[in-house]
Amino acid sequence: MTEQQLPAWADPSVSPAALDPQGVSRRGLLRRAGLFGAAFALGSGAAPALAADGRRPGGEDPRLAYLVGDHHIHSVYSHDAKYTFSQLAAAGAKYGLDWMVFTEHSNFGHADFGAALEHREILDARAENPRQLIFQGLEWYIPAAEHCTVFTAPGPHEVDVLTRFERAYDGKLLAYDKGGPADADTARNEAHAVKAIKWLAEQRRSGYVDDVLVLANHPMRLGIDSPHEMRNWRDAAPEIMIGMEGAPGAQGAAIPGWRGAGSIRGEYENKPSAQSWPGYPADAYLTYGGFDWATATVGGLWDSMLAEGRLFSVTTNSDAHRIVFDTWKNGDWQPGQTFDSTGRLPDPVKTDTPQPGSDFWPGQFSRTHVGVTRYGYRAVMAGMRAGRVWLDHGHLLDGLEVRLIRDGDRGRGVTLGGRLRVRKGERLTLNVTVTTASRPNPQGILPELAHVDVIRGAVRGPVADRDTWKAPETRVVRTHDVSGRTGTYTLRIPLTAGEESFYVRLRGSDGNRHGTGYLGASVDPHGPVPHEPGDGDPWADTWFYSNPVFVDVEGA
Repeated sequence: MTEQQLPAWADPSVSPAALDPQGVSRRGLLRRAGLFGAAFALGSGAAPALAADGRRPGGEDPRLAYLVGDHHIHSVYSHDAKYTFSQLAAAGAKYGLDWMVFTEHSNFGHADFGAALEHREILDARAENPRQLIFQGLEWYIPAAEHCTVFTAPGPHEVDVLTRFERAYDGKLLAYDKGGPADADTARNEAHAVKAIKWLAEQRRSGYVDDVLVLANHPMRLGIDSPHEMRNWRDAAPEIMIGMEGAPGAQGAAIPGWRGAGSIRGEYENKPSAQSWPGYPADAYLTYGGFDWATATVGGLWDSMLAEGRLFSVTTNSDAHRIVFDTWKNGDWQPGQTFDSTGRLPDPVKTDTPQPGSDFWPGQFSRTHVGVTRYGYRAVMAGMRAGRVWLDHGHLLDGLEVRLIRDGDRGRGVTLGGRLRVRKGERLTLNVTVTTASRPNPQGILPELAHVDVIRGAVRGPVADRDTWKAPETRVVRTHDVSGRTGTYTLRIPLTAGEESFYVRLRGSDGNRHGTGYLGASVDPHGPVPHEPGDGDPWADTWFYSNPVFVDVEGA
């Protein structure tokens, strides 16, 4: 593989005049982090040694730069997609992505032919554009559940591990998924999913691959990912199974007048079925401000997992299959050819008519930001594993930096995904540095952040009922009105450690659509709300979310 090069915005040899406004903004953020040029290429700001119990007393997380990416993209190597690999890679570059993961659907044709064919394209793309990080992955049909992103670090065995995994553990190929026979052995299938994650973890431990990560995709779309299954996947290998999509792809599904009167953002248009977990309410099958109910509900499923004191990250992505308003159509098969016999769809054909679709191009609307100390494949994966992640829609922000510091400390504190050890009653400051959007987004709108919400939840340890989806002590504790503020500014938010360990996370929006949160006004007085069917313009309702910071109170 060609030696990786810095992206243009991080490369000192590229003149600022050659960058667009967002590139200039990102360069400024990188300079402020002290990682510009060689410092970013080679890595700097290594974290200090851990204390004996694995926690950093005083909090000295490294300074970070944030790389923008998308971990869920489909090309002609997926049976239900449309675009060539090169079309999608070019779109990701156009919309400012630093990293992309191609996650083709499991399928016999993919396992037999497509994965190897795509791998050759990926190797060529890495050589031709060394400024872009391109991962190969897989969309795994989880036995007994829905889908997951699985992806590996580049290396000699990356495609071998993916195809071996696909053949041995994919629910669709084994008929172990919930679309299988009505008398499916659910206990066996759930156990096979856990076994699959443990197998991936062993490939990393043995050094067969440098790294591998798994994230659950669109968890509430069908309601078949039960809380206990998600906890089982996490507990099987928390260093591998690191989180879930906080917001699904298909964000253009409900653009008014486009798909139909019943359309919902994310294509979350389902009702509970016999295969769904019965403990989810019907409202769980909707999106809220474009985000999955499990993430958008303050005190809901995501918070119930965080309240155990264990990191579980959220992301967003395009899930690109068919782009809204695009005029390409699928090409025609040659006589006798099928996806199972080729592993690849025919190249798309240009038309003059907009074709059906719900998705945006990678990076066009949904962005996952990962904090790193250097530029590279392993750095992205390490940042995701550490939970140094925030996400936005509609290019709402250029930058977000979060640090939690004990009052009186002179260090950098801890950032997203981190843990701060404190004494009961100790005073803390949460520093939230926002860099507002520096240019119109791809829709031509200059996004404006209206508010920042601080969400706090008690950490109570492992739950007795692994199917619980509520965290009763989690709520919005503070809202900052930031309307009209531009550039880079810092909110300094005071916190006090009580009797219990806790976590804090952040959320904010353009302020266009709010309502009482799902669990009531005392929990979330102005949270995201569902849109009316068929009337969900995503550009008019944009949000950001951050991963949590944990606070461990001594003696709790």
